[in-house]
Amino acid sequence: MIRVMFFLAAASVALLLSALVQGDYPVSFADVTKFFTRDPSLGVEVKMIVGDLRLPRALTAFAVGAALAVAGAITQSVLRNPLAEPGLLGINSGAAFAAMVAIVSLRDVRPGLLPILAFTGAMIMALAIHILALRRGNSSMRIILIGIGLSSLAGAGANLISAFGDVDRVQRAMVWLAGSVHGSDWADVAGILVWAVPAMGLAWLARRQLDAIVFSDAIVRSLGMPIDRVRALLMLLCALLSAAAVSVAGLVGFVGLIAPHLARRLVGRGHAELLPVAGLIGGLLVMAADLIGRVVIIPAELPAGIVTALVGAPVFGWMMWRRRYV
Repeated sequence: MIRVMFFLAAASVALLLSALVQGDYPVSFADVTKFFTRDPSLGVEVKMIVGDLRLPRALTAFAVGAALAVAGAITQSVLRNPLAEPGLLGINSGAAFAAMVAIVSLRDVRPGLLPILAFTGAMIMALAIHILALRRGNSSMRIILIGIGLSSLAGAGANLISAFGDVDRVQRAMVWLAGSVHGSDWADVAGILVWAVPAMGLAWLARRQLDAIVFSDAIVRSLGMPIDRVRALLMLLCALLSAAAVSVAGLVGFVGLIAPHLARRLVGRGHAELLPVAGLIGGLLVMAADLIGRVVIIPAELPAGIVTALVGAPVFGWMMWRRRYV
């Protein structure tokens, strides 16, 4: 566990330094060192590129990946489905619908308002799923089916708005929905951390409940655990993490699916080790995807969500192939 955490932390620092150096305007490691040591000889232009553009972007990417990975680990445990991920619950679709309404239908939406609206849409969707699932027992299969249904409804609404909206506004919305941390600033870093860090801490404190909830409801109830209440609280944490990530980066797919599986291969199924390792892996994946998207077709950029989809779709197919007889 300690060796794995140390290796992932070192890889995260190395990737962060690469993200600060690489780009359409190259910056040397010496200049990056001067930035962190606050050397007065560092040029204003380099200071702006590293401190105002690349560093908050890389940190936002890492935080988004970590939040999605932990949310994915919670989702797979609560729903007892190794192929589940936060998007399966429809939470991401709620954020996408709210963002589509804000960008296409509303005029003069301030940039700082869009993450708030997307977060609100995600939380409303999570609340709707919880209320509908409680009517006849908050079971895993019921949550999945309701999530799929509401996700389809939100997707249809977003498609309807895009079909009749202004072309330029729709294009802006589609770029956001592709999943990108382009243009992230320190406000975005603070915005996601203020929601994600407490939710991750609470998820880790609930590690014993997560270890137990993977068994059947009958076994969990025999242990004296109020299964419906625990499941609802864990899904709330998942919703908070997903909403925080989607509100600042749009739809970044497959991270919540892949990162927990990689973490299980490294440290096993115990959530005390699984959650932090999955978070580090998710942060690495999104930060690497953003870096690849920035440098692969300079001066243009590929959104991180497209890069994760290009990598995640084959991995998902491989996982399905391995489980074809299970």
